[in-house]
Amino acid sequence: MTTTPTLRIRTRRKYYRLIFTGLMAMMMSLIISAALIIVKTGIHDGFFMTLIHSWGLAFMFAWPSAYICAYLIQEHVLSRIEFY
Repeated sequence: MTTTPTLRIRTRRKYYRLIFTGLMAMMMSLIISAALIIVKTGIHDGFFMTLIHSWGLAFMFAWPSAYICAYLIQEHVLSRIEFY
């Protein structure tokens, strides 16, 4: 049986928050955009194109706001809580 090689990317630790919030914002903006389009107009002929347009616009707002919120929560809220 052959093993498929796993894709690994190496990068500096300082980019962790940027990459993490980018991926989270990408997935969340897609899910929320799809849900809101389905609730508002349902699944129709131009659904996919409407979703891509809406997702692009939502992602432009989601990534910066997720990055700022993650920073504020990690630095100013979670740093004051003692976890055991």
